[in-house]
Amino acid sequence: MKNKVTDEILKNVEKPARYVGNEWNMVVKNVAKVDIRFAFAFPDVYEIGMSNLGMKILYHWINEREDTYCERIFAPWLDMEEKIKENDIELFTLETKDPISEFDIIGFTFQYEMSFTNVLNILNLGRIPLLANDRFESDPLICAGGPATYNPEPMADFIDFYVIGEGEYVINKVLDVYSEAKSKGLKRDEKLKLLSQIPGVYVPKFYTVEYNDDLTIKSFKPISNEFQKKIKKQIIRDIDKVYFPEKPIVPYIDVVHNRVMIELFRGCIRGCRFCQAGFIYRPVRERSVEKLKSLAMNQQKNTGYDEISLLSLSTSDYSYIEELTEEIMDKMEDKNVNLSLPSLRIDSFSMNLMKKVQKVRKSSLTFAPEAGSQRLRDAINKGVNEEDLFNSAKFAFEGGWSSLKLYFMIGLPTEEKSDVSDIAKLSDKVVSLYKDVTRGKKVKRLNLTVSTSSFVPKAFTPFQWEKQDSIDGLNEKQDLLKTLLKSNRIKYTWHNNETSFLEAVLARGDRKIGKVILQAFRNGSRFDSWGEYFNYENWTNAFKDCDVDPEFYANRKRQYDEILPWDHIDIGVTKNFLISENKKSTENILTENCKDFCSGCGATVFEGGLCFDKDKS
Repeated sequence: MKNKVTDEILKNVEKPARYVGNEWNMVVKNVAKVDIRFAFAFPDVYEIGMSNLGMKILYHWINEREDTYCERIFAPWLDMEEKIKENDIELFTLETKDPISEFDIIGFTFQYEMSFTNVLNILNLGRIPLLANDRFESDPLICAGGPATYNPEPMADFIDFYVIGEGEYVINKVLDVYSEAKSKGLKRDEKLKLLSQIPGVYVPKFYTVEYNDDLTIKSFKPISNEFQKKIKKQIIRDIDKVYFPEKPIVPYIDVVHNRVMIELFRGCIRGCRFCQAGFIYRPVRERSVEKLKSLAMNQQKNTGYDEISLLSLSTSDYSYIEELTEEIMDKMEDKNVNLSLPSLRIDSFSMNLMKKVQKVRKSSLTFAPEAGSQRLRDAINKGVNEEDLFNSAKFAFEGGWSSLKLYFMIGLPTEEKSDVSDIAKLSDKVVSLYKDVTRGKKVKRLNLTVSTSSFVPKAFTPFQWEKQDSIDGLNEKQDLLKTLLKSNRIKYTWHNNETSFLEAVLARGDRKIGKVILQAFRNGSRFDSWGEYFNYENWTNAFKDCDVDPEFYANRKRQYDEILPWDHIDIGVTKNFLISENKKSTENILTENCKDFCSGCGATVFEGGLCFDKDKS
């Protein structure tokens, strides 16, 4: 039954195109001719969700099935939420405008922890019970996947089942099992039992947690032997053969990334010790140049975008990056299509690569030294030095760039005050380098942005046992940098430390955090990743009301033998390897990148051998 989403309602909200659908390349199906209705939910505003590559892939991949119609849900902006409530409308999908409560499955992607209250808001606006145990037979099954599900416990009270790993590999198995269960008229719990047998699927209600007197976890186990003790991440082994959309949806309004997005490879060879993505997406798997060329050409033709972005966690680590960029630009330069290479490392940024990037037009450059001192860069296993940064910056300045961004982190384990001061010293040296390179030339004024984020310990990293710096400690480091970064050519930006503190709580929380999330939502929290709407008081009150100490989760160092809330998830990388990396960080010892040397992290269990073909690499 369609909602009454009238023109009058849409005329009175900001950016009505967020809610109308009917974009170029949107999938249209006859609802009467499908067996399963699947709603893909991105718990943030349309512009962010429509820029997410994972959503683009899964939306079109699910719609390849004749028996399933995948539609989209986004978090309505606050003005639209008000109209939904005023007009007694249920939250709806973009494709058919049908209420989300009428769907078989709603699948959320958890890209970041600060979207958790938006998940609850979407369910609430769709009139779906928030707690999994309160749902009726007629309610949709609620599932979730994505990087923030690798610790599934904080949201376990609200999610019926999780998909751990790469969705393209698991989703068809899930839909096959659900289709059979639905045809047999099985009840909700019977469906969940069948789904729980699929490798990579985790159903929280079939597992129990016990706690010690000190609030650490005493035991975590399935309620019976029929359920998996460890939920093993599922991956695509050959990503050349995996589905990738060639006709993605083209929004009518500006979104964060209005461009063709092509995924070069999955995983990362570097092993930065703070980076969750670098561990959970192992092993590294590359696409061939021919496949990438084909995808780029076809997507550009089918969308009309004037920019192609080559994506990965570290784009310049792609084995054939020079060959690929040259062949794409040979085809696209005459069409005035720009090539974008995000995630470039400062030790692999070359003049040749720079020339290809600027063939059509210059875009801004971002380099991430991460830390100001070499000691701390070694401790986090960044594997770059000052010379790498200066060489890259020099290439850029000689090539005509006058806008540069340097990205650092503060609050890293073993960090000292001198490490923070070194961020300012390094930045000043870059300013001096620009003056030296451009002396006597007629050039633009240098625009150097120095940005710091605050370290957040994450699951499945070597720093998962470390405590986060206190809010006061992080504020002091930011104030120090404000004092030291005096050049009028430098703009300093920083993160809200209350947000970083809360992110640390949610990232390493256990099931007791679920009641806090629920209370914060009831207190009015939503869009917590948006500075103008983040209300820290909502959360502090929620922690007090639920008698939960947030510092227990954020500011406490764990022991290696402590049972962690995510220990029942198996990402392939072994705990022993993470412990070894943690110990090496205290001695500032580097681990070689995966192309040069296999350090035995355990991820090759998925491949049955080395991640790389050494002859090709």
